[in-house]
Amino acid sequence: MGYTLNFAAVWRNFDFLLSGLALSLGLAVISILIGAAIGLVVAFALTSKSRFAIVPARVYVTVIRNLPILVLVLFAFFALPQMGLRLDKIKSFVLVLSLYSGAYLAEVFRAGLLSIPRGLTEAGLAIGLTGMQIRSSIIAPLMLRNVLPSLSSTIISLFKDTSLAAAIAVPELTFAARKINVESFRVIETWMVTSALYVATCFLIAAVMRFVERRLALPR
Repeated sequence: MGYTLNFAAVWRNFDFLLSGLALSLGLAVISILIGAAIGLVVAFALTSKSRFAIVPARVYVTVIRNLPILVLVLFAFFALPQMGLRLDKIKSFVLVLSLYSGAYLAEVFRAGLLSIPRGLTEAGLAIGLTGMQIRSSIIAPLMLRNVLPSLSSTIISLFKDTSLAAAIAVPELTFAARKINVESFRVIETWMVTSALYVATCFLIAAVMRFVERRLALPR
């Protein structure tokens, strides 16, 4: 084919790729933390007995989970300003990824809540705990232990979704790689290194989550 690999242009701009990776991780962490808070509230609503809580929670989860995240990203960046809500590109992406992660984490947390015996709630009430104390001190910690394997996969998936921020020129890893590619015309080299950075980061996230899972595992 006559193509010779030359990584010189990529190594010259490697710090740009690393800064993009750092921004990708930052976007993922902030969005997942906000999304986890949203997901936990929605999960409790989904497992409640109140119709006023269940219906809006189901609508939110159903709508968000059935929309492509790229559509949500473009809507937030281009359409929300027309409606009077002006956010810069990073804030608009964090908003979208937080809402998107919240919908998926709500289902993960809901499954975890359903796996907890109802007797624990009754035991908490019997010793005088309030409903909020039972949820925060008993139900939530046990639920988190149960969902850690699923949570790990969701977090990795959401980290990879940060690549869609390149569509609105957020200078994360994919955007940085595309810029280097356009300026150097080293297509194969640029995307090989970028792919390696994504894979290595996903392996690192998985390793951290496995460590957390082992530390929080109940003794047998």
